[in-house]
Amino acid sequence: MNRDTLIGFVLIGLVLVGFAWWNQPSQEQLDAYQRQQDSIAAVQKEAEMARIAEAEQKKAAAEAAAEGDSTALFFSALNGTSQPVVLKNDQVELTFDTKGGTLTKAVLKNFTDREGHQGVTLFEGEDQQMGFLLAGKQDNIITRDLYFIPSNLSDSTVTMTAQANGGGSIVLDYRLGPDHLLHFSLQANGMSNVFAPNYKSMDVEWSDHCRQLEKGFSFENRYTAIFYKEANDGSTDNLSETSDKNEKVEQPLDWVAFRNQFFSVALISKDNFEQDAELSSTLNEKGSGYLKQFDAKLKTAFDPTGAKPSEFEMYIGPNDIRLIQDVEKQSQFGKNLDLEQLVNLGWWLFRLINRWFTLYVFDWLSSLGFSMGIVLILITLLLKAITFPMVKKSYMSSAKMRVLKPKLEEATKQYDKPEDQMQKQQAMMQLYSQYGVSPLSGCLPMLIQMPIWIAMFWFVPNAIQLRGQSFLWMEDLATYDPIVEWGTHIWGIGDHLSLSCLLFCGSNILYSWFTMRQQRDQMVGQQAEQMKMMQWMMYLMPVMFFFMFNDYSSGLNFYYFVSLFFSSVIMWTLRKTTNDAKLLAILEARYKENKANPKKQSGLAARLEAMQKQAEELQRQRQQRK
Repeated sequence: MNRDTLIGFVLIGLVLVGFAWWNQPSQEQLDAYQRQQDSIAAVQKEAEMARIAEAEQKKAAAEAAAEGDSTALFFSALNGTSQPVVLKNDQVELTFDTKGGTLTKAVLKNFTDREGHQGVTLFEGEDQQMGFLLAGKQDNIITRDLYFIPSNLSDSTVTMTAQANGGGSIVLDYRLGPDHLLHFSLQANGMSNVFAPNYKSMDVEWSDHCRQLEKGFSFENRYTAIFYKEANDGSTDNLSETSDKNEKVEQPLDWVAFRNQFFSVALISKDNFEQDAELSSTLNEKGSGYLKQFDAKLKTAFDPTGAKPSEFEMYIGPNDIRLIQDVEKQSQFGKNLDLEQLVNLGWWLFRLINRWFTLYVFDWLSSLGFSMGIVLILITLLLKAITFPMVKKSYMSSAKMRVLKPKLEEATKQYDKPEDQMQKQQAMMQLYSQYGVSPLSGCLPMLIQMPIWIAMFWFVPNAIQLRGQSFLWMEDLATYDPIVEWGTHIWGIGDHLSLSCLLFCGSNILYSWFTMRQQRDQMVGQQAEQMKMMQWMMYLMPVMFFFMFNDYSSGLNFYYFVSLFFSSVIMWTLRKTTNDAKLLAILEARYKENKANPKKQSGLAARLEAMQKQAEELQRQRQQRK
């Protein structure tokens, strides 16, 4: 190392030492820094001590509160271990929790879930909660806070007991029937001194976070709601399926039910639920795995002396009318429960059709061992056979007007002015009467068919027999059958295309084409021009149906497809087998007969003739005034 390099290192060292000496803190600065560190440590220590004190205070407050409640009534029952207790039969498996002493899980054994696994879990854990609130003179008793001791345990029975200080107890006694009906009661023993002498009712709080059990969220949601029946043979009603709803029911109730599309849990009170029951339904978002949040705040009779228990029953099962009818006979309350209203078969007219016709036909065809898809086809063919005479009558009425069209045009060609349209219509009706043709006869048969068509709109989506049943390309007739799916929801379409819906819309277009052609062939003058505009509206209907039915069950779309397809076939067959020349000859013979004997003309003809004369007289009077 040369001299210059050595001098350079020495100078750099002196600079660094001088810089460090120059920047070292003074004693005052060192004292201030120490005080700052001590202050931070003190604050941290104080915060930690405060946190520990707060935790201990909360713990002590909780223990004090528990001790305060328990010293009056329940000490041991406020402390315990949550344990499951299972009751089961061939149809259901019910799990109860010793914490609260109520039902926490329900599994229907003989059904598969939407993934194809055996057993449908209606609710589990926190999804469903039930609690009884008893208002004492000093303290409230909330059964959800108590730990019960199970006894008398078997596959079908269990007694849950919460022991109170001084020998009293709250007893929940459960007994499972042979299928879907659970009997239970609540009784307070040896606790009459706890309640006021005039205390005669207790509160029941029941909630259910209703699970999505089927593939189609939107479709299932349309048929999921809170149902209830007014006491003393009152009517059955339900909260809105499509919006959030809170309702206070003014009448006493026999039962309240949380109903999915295909399954229900109904709570029945022997002594009725008192008036002003509060019911609430809140919609959930798609993808959450839940449809709605149901809440019911009820009141029912309670005997504080313990001489008479408060008795209840629960129906936990499918929405199957025949099964519900059988289960209802097991009720021990002697009421007309009318639980079959849980199967929504439509408004009163459509319900009558479904209840006393469609259901019996469906049961009969199902008993023959046919698959559900074949049953839908056979129901369609049976309905077509029943309505064929009316359909043929409607078609023949249209055919008669079609073959008379040239004569109508000739007879009414002088009435081409807009102000002559009434006279033109009267002349047409007069001519129809002379030929023995009634234009109205083609309308009534079609109107008779419409209630059947609409009734099936309600029946098929609520037929649990279709759930999980496959046919042809449709894996489940109770939900949609996608041929294309995508992850993003598109407004008006959803996230899939349903093949059965496309077939339904296609058959609707075909049937509309036949219908419009038939009507166009019988129109005269301006009516034919107006028909051209109307036919575009008719062709738009299948497009509207696509947006409505793309999310509906494949069973319903398939039924409509088959129905409209056979209707088109019937229309085509009648058109091909009708001899227009022969039909016109028959009408001409009738015309001559009516001309020879005017008295044979219908009363409609006489009324039309009188109307025509009256119109002519009015027109003559107007001309005279001018």
